[in-house]
Formats: sequence, C-alpha cells, structure tokens
Amino acid sequence: MNSLRDEIKFLFSGQGMPYEKVCLMVAMVITVIMSVLLSGNIAKDAKVAVIDLDNSAYSRELINHIEASEFMKVTAVLNTPQDPKDLFYQDRAVAVVYFPQGLEKARYTGMAANIGVFYDNTSSAATSNVKEALNEIVGLDNAAANGDVGSTNDSLQGQLNLASRNLFNPQDSKDNGETLGFLLFFGSMFFTFATIGMIPRLRLSQQLDEVLLHGTPWDLLIRLVPYGFCLLVSWVVGLAVLRVWGDLTFSGSLLTFIFVQLFMIPTIGALSLFFGWTAANPGIASSRMILFIPGGFIFGGMTAPTTFFADWVVKFSHVFPLTWEFHFQRDIIARGAGFGDISQTFGAFLIYMGIVGILFCLRFNASRRELLAKRAEKMVVIDRWQ
Repeated sequence: MNSLRDEIKFLFSGQGMPYEKVCLMVAMVITVIMSVLLSGNIAKDAKVAVIDLDNSAYSRELINHIEASEFMKVTAVLNTPQDPKDLFYQDRAVAVVYFPQGLEKARYTGMAANIGVFYDNTSSAATSNVKEALNEIVGLDNAAANGDVGSTNDSLQGQLNLASRNLFNPQDSKDNGETLGFLLFFGSMFFTFATIGMIPRLRLSQQLDEVLLHGTPWDLLIRLVPYGFCLLVSWVVGLAVLRVWGDLTFSGSLLTFIFVQLFMIPTIGALSLFFGWTAANPGIASSRMILFIPGGFIFGGMTAPTTFFADWVVKFSHVFPLTWEFHFQRDIIARGAGFGDISQTFGAFLIYMGIVGILFCLRFNASRRELLAKRAEKMVVIDRWQ
C-alpha cells in the first residue's frame, strides 16, 4: 500500500509525464477529432490528367464523363505528347488518361481502339475507385455503341478497351509502401524522443540561462547536429537494406534525397526543441512528441491515400513536418524526380522551415526577456534588503 501511495503521489506531482492528462487527451483525439478527419474511405475527386492527341468531339465527350464522376476530377488536358511520369510529380495526379489519334474515327467505324491509362501505384488504394469508374465509363460507351444506351449489361462486347499500366510500384511491394513509411516515421519519432527533452535538461543543469543571456538560438540548434547525423545515417542504412535485401524501388538520386534531409531534419529538430521548451523535465517533454510527429504519418499519404481526405484536411496536414517528408519520398524515391521536378514543393517547404525558425527565435527571445525580468526583480529585492 505504501508503494501504491508513493506512485499515485508521483503521478500527480508533475515530475514525470502527466499521464492523467495525456490518456484523456489521446482518447478525445482518437474518438472525436480523428473520427472526423478520417471519415472518408473512398477517393473523392481524385486528380486525373488527360493527354488528348485526338482532340475530337468524342474525346472531349469522354473527358466530360470523367469530370462528371464523383471519384475523379480532370485537372489538366494536354494536346501534345508528354511523358506521363512528369504529370505525377508533386501529387498532381493519381492517373493519366491517354487518348490516341484516330480515337473518334475508330469509335464510329467499329474499329478496335485502346485508351491508355497510367496509374500512380505508390498507393494502390488511391486508384481503386478510379479504376472502377474508368471501367464503368468504357462499359457504358461500348453499350451505347451497341445501341443499348445507358446499359450496364456486361455481356455487351464493344470495340473500346482500356490499356492500363501501373507505374512506380507495379508489384505493390510493401517495401515501397508501409515498410518505407515506418522507417521514416519511427526514425523521426525516436529522433524527437532524443532531442525534445534537451531544453528542460539544460534548464535543470543551469546551462540554459547562460545560453539565453550570452548566446543565440543557433547555440541551441547546433546541439542537434550529432542527433541529426545519426538519423540521416540510419535512414540511408535502412534504404540500403530495403534495396539490397528487400525489393525497394529507388528510382531517383540518393544525393537529392540526402540534400532534402539536410533541411528536413533540422526543421524536425527545431520543432522538437520548441514543443519541449516549457516542460519541467525531459520526461514531461517526451509526451509532447504526439503533437507534431504522428499527424504527418497519418495524413501524409502513408496510412491512407490523400485522395480519401477532404481538401481542407490535406491542406491542414502540412502543419506536420512528416507530411512534407512523404511528399519528397514519393517524388524522389518512388517516381524518380530530380531536384528541378520537386523545386516547387521544396520552395514551399522552405517557407514552412522559415516559419518554424521564426517561432523558435520568438520562443528564445521570450525566454530571454523572462529571465532578464526575473534577474532584475531579484536585484531589486537584494537592494531592498541591503
């Protein structure tokens, strides 16, 4: 009974993780917030690009059918040949539909014709509804060609066919999906565990006051270097294992991936210090990891396709650093994008990184002012005593 009383006393003392608050917060987040954010389980208005080399009334009619589907939204129509892979960068499309020249002529002369479809198979779930919708459009068109307008009779044989191809992860390998996602997620999570308690530790050892009085925010950020180096090495080693021992498809440049991480890892580290700043001790700080790491894993396209989420959820997800990480992972590792191909996303990320830096500096300066105010108050008290 003495042990039980001691542990209860410690639980509510504020010296460790405030589990009595954390457990309730987790329950509310999962049951209320997450149930709203994860309510979608189908692709709504998935982005589809069209390469229309026929440029005919018939091809435009098919484009209208695609646009009318609740599962698809036509975001671009091109009338010149283009490599379909280029249209997938930055998650601009989940499928590219290719209308060849002579499509309208084949349709009305009874000749066989193929419509090409290229699917982004970095997430097979993202394209499942799109595949079903396109097959339905072709089926209805073949039925109309046989004089059975509006029919869904699958026994009707038409001349229009879909020639589909899965890109980037055609074998639907888990090494290219969940395993790679877990590598980046758990690496970031344990990096955060290692660094989020740094400010409370420096405060308890009286080192933080010295940095606040005579240093700059850089004196704190530079302490992240050995942890960040370890994280980068662990990711490269993990990718090598998945590539050599597993069946990871690494289509892009490793140097491009590493270059991006030189900006990504410090951003995660700065957020780690920021969220752990006000914690009384490192134990309490560790519980705050949940505030900014898991969100990117959940909404960044690894646990479920981004097409399953509402537009506002996708936009909101960019407050989490791992959302950006998974953008870069899909483009560089899966799709083979070069730095020029991701420049727009990288530029947006630099703005995000700048905002994180500003918040960190504001936190540093606010703490410095608080410390100076306490010291001034202490000096006033000493002068009065003297």
